[in-house]
Amino acid sequence: MEPHPSSKPGPALDSTPSPRTSPGPSTGAVSAPIVLDDDFDFGQDQRYVKDKGNTDAPRRLSIEPADADEPVDEDEFAITDGYETRSQGSTSATSTIYAHTYENGRRYQHFKHGRYPIPNDDDELSREDMKHAMLMELTDGRLFYAPIDDHPQSILDIGTGTGIWAIEVGDQYPSARVRGVDISPVQPLWVPPNVDFLVDDCEKEDWLARNVDLVHFRFMTVILKDVPTVFRRAYESLKPGGWIELQELSGAPLCDDGTMPPDDPVKYLYDKAGEAFSKFGMNVTLPKDLRPMLQAAGFDNIQCIVKKVPIGVWARDKTLRLIGLYQKEAVREILPVIGGRPFAALGMSQAEIDVTLALARKGLDDTNVHRYFHYYFWFAQRPG
Repeated sequence: MEPHPSSKPGPALDSTPSPRTSPGPSTGAVSAPIVLDDDFDFGQDQRYVKDKGNTDAPRRLSIEPADADEPVDEDEFAITDGYETRSQGSTSATSTIYAHTYENGRRYQHFKHGRYPIPNDDDELSREDMKHAMLMELTDGRLFYAPIDDHPQSILDIGTGTGIWAIEVGDQYPSARVRGVDISPVQPLWVPPNVDFLVDDCEKEDWLARNVDLVHFRFMTVILKDVPTVFRRAYESLKPGGWIELQELSGAPLCDDGTMPPDDPVKYLYDKAGEAFSKFGMNVTLPKDLRPMLQAAGFDNIQCIVKKVPIGVWARDKTLRLIGLYQKEAVREILPVIGGRPFAALGMSQAEIDVTLALARKGLDDTNVHRYFHYYFWFAQRPG
């Protein structure tokens, strides 16, 4: 794969793909990801997987690693602990549901009995905002790919977290009412006047929203217990011709060049984490298999962009090194969380947990191992 030219200007923040003719629903599930139609403008950005069609062996575009004698140093980047949101206008937002529980010095949401095994404290919120900054680099500033109208009236952000995506979309589309929904009341008190937040569980209650232009999810499908039901509710909330978009990480480290051995400590960590999260009803690699569920919910024009995200600063391209640094830090910061509730659910001893986390931390710093994640950007349309 040729390196992504870092000098190439990305699309404007408010740009969206041009509308395309719907190919109609597929007749069955496939093992490989479905990707965009040929008329989508990728420019020269080779980070995208561009193959199309139902094939068991799609062409994979590789990330080019730096040469052995080429220095790779994360100190070239100055990333902050979080990602600052700057709104053009704001008003107050309040909530009355603030009950939490505390375990091992970390704060967890208490709403719906705290079934989500990830904290909602300041450290986790900063990590979520850092991941948003990473995705903005990865997508060249695109907040979403679904080709919605230029003047949407209603947008839902399910699992809004810190609300950073909803706030930026509210600034970008002042004509739209943007509502963020989450089970934790951790959103800021000052937001754009067209943005509000609701504490609710998208799996437990009927959605009251109707005639929505876009329903957005990010890092949500792996933690939902009933994805098909949530997709059906999203479908019912959309107006005819409206879009759903899911921006998801498949939690399995991959490698194209044989530098990741079978006993790699980072791979072992994620193998154990996948086993642990399954105890909570979660599937960390579900994002690669969402097409049949979208079809079953009634969506058509189902499309997907698959992107490779390096774990660490081993890539030759500087933009990918920055993205890899964000990804590495996101992994590093979630290690204590994985070693908490999830590994405890496996019955691992504290000594085994400590060794697993220590080896993974050391492994993350090894730039000779070219690990990466697949990120899946699915978007699909309710028929008009």
